[in-house]
Amino acid sequence: MAEAKALQFRAKHRYARMSARKARPVLNMIRGLDVNRAIEMLNFENRRAAHAARKVLRSALANAETMIQDRRLEIDPEDLLITDARADVGPSLKRWLPRARGMATPILKRTCHISITLGPKPVSAPAPEQVSEGQEAPASKGAEEVEAQSTRKKKAQPPKKPAKKPPMKKGPEGEQSGS
Repeated sequence: MAEAKALQFRAKHRYARMSARKARPVLNMIRGLDVNRAIEMLNFENRRAAHAARKVLRSALANAETMIQDRRLEIDPEDLLITDARADVGPSLKRWLPRARGMATPILKRTCHISITLGPKPVSAPAPEQVSEGQEAPASKGAEEVEAQSTRKKKAQPPKKPAKKPPMKKGPEGEQSGS
């Protein structure tokens, strides 16, 4: 089972024709989710990056299924989590747009590299042992600290001073005008 913890299944889409800035919110949304939930969320996400992320996620899942079969591992591909999902900046395609009076404006057509890594779900810790009626549960240091903090008295803080009002300005006829 130690081998299963170290396993990671990856897929990449390099040179995706979208900016990394637009792809990152979609990938942040699915990071840490299980595979089925992430695919479901990407199906209903109405962004261009969601389509590319869904394709990369399905590719990573197919890679996982293949590797699990080849190595005869006892992992269910449906129980995998998205451990890492990121969009790194790729090279920009540089184009020029003609403008008035013989000038040109540069156009940067940005690309990104979308990568998704799948890993097995962490194994939950076993339940703590039940204490029988005659025994007393051992106190943890955290409980002692919390108890000590609650018994301490807080220092009395002086009351806050009210904010000063700005001085009244005189109008054009010499009268005072209030706010």
